[in-house]
Amino acid sequence: MKLKTFLDILNNQVPFDSAESWDNVGLLVGDSSCNVSGIMTALDCTAEVVDEAIEKGCNTIVAHHPLIFKGMRAITEDAGYGRIIYKLIQNKINLIAMHTNLDVHPQGVNAMLAEHLELQSCKILLPETTDYYKVQVYIPETDATAFKLQLSKHGLATEGNYEHAFFNTKGQGQFKPVGDAQPHIGAIGEIKTVDEVKIEFMIDASQYQLAQQLINQHHPYETPVYDFLPLQKEIQRGLGMIGELSEPMTVEAFTTHVKKQLNMPSVRFIGNKNAAIQTVALIGGSGIGYEMSAMKQGADIFLTGDIKHHDALDAKTAGMNLLDINHYSEYVMKEGLVTLLNHWLEQQFDGRICASETHTDPYQYM
Repeated sequence: MKLKTFLDILNNQVPFDSAESWDNVGLLVGDSSCNVSGIMTALDCTAEVVDEAIEKGCNTIVAHHPLIFKGMRAITEDAGYGRIIYKLIQNKINLIAMHTNLDVHPQGVNAMLAEHLELQSCKILLPETTDYYKVQVYIPETDATAFKLQLSKHGLATEGNYEHAFFNTKGQGQFKPVGDAQPHIGAIGEIKTVDEVKIEFMIDASQYQLAQQLINQHHPYETPVYDFLPLQKEIQRGLGMIGELSEPMTVEAFTTHVKKQLNMPSVRFIGNKNAAIQTVALIGGSGIGYEMSAMKQGADIFLTGDIKHHDALDAKTAGMNLLDINHYSEYVMKEGLVTLLNHWLEQQFDGRICASETHTDPYQYM
């Protein structure tokens, strides 16, 4: 399988453009024309992870955290991150980053954390929305079929796996051409009544200009009548997860459960130690700032990493329960992504797909 094919599959499953604007995802180092011999997933791309990929015969690393993120001044064999990039290039190892686009994927990092914690009835904590338009066009009944074929031919009026998705309402239109009008039907100065159809269909926000152009181009009237009604809808992606434990737990029992399920030596709790925990919200990595949204949705506790002193104090003052599970808790994506890749590449790749065994947590717990 060519690397370009692999990138296309990843982009189809976890769109790179669904990442945050500040993020750096996709192919960071590599040659899209090369063949993929093996794939290794990793949380971070360190020199040790590159060595592991070489040892396992994997020429492609898919990491969660982007290696190239901040500005770099040099790529040399003996200088920090430049050393890692130098080693990747020297050994012809491709590096792909799937960061915030994997965070918001419905089967991504947060879903993987929720599965490890055995949460049930999970849903996306902060679902994203997309802008779209409902379009209404009024056209003579005799011209409606040909008009809709032109719109459909250019990719408009699609709903999921369905094309040519129109709704038609019959009625009568009236108009009186005046002045310099050049009417398709009727005569100057006379009121004309025409059997018309109101055609309704949906378009993405990105199709606005195309739809307007096609309506004006293929509508028989000199001055077609149409409306674009702006709307929003939730899509199946977004940040975080919220779900239920099978039965309520004490704070002590829950923290023990979290440490066991995530194989963590320690966690930090903020809040009421006498609380009962059943509804759990979480955002992997650094999710502070969304704890109020979690509490408004009924969460008894909010899990995330990198909680700072003042954020913890603010939460405690507001009566919220937080659990700092460390940024490294996102390591669950390594095995989780292997499972997804095996499914996505089932018919197209028979090489090795494995998770890195290298521990990249920079902290030592004492």
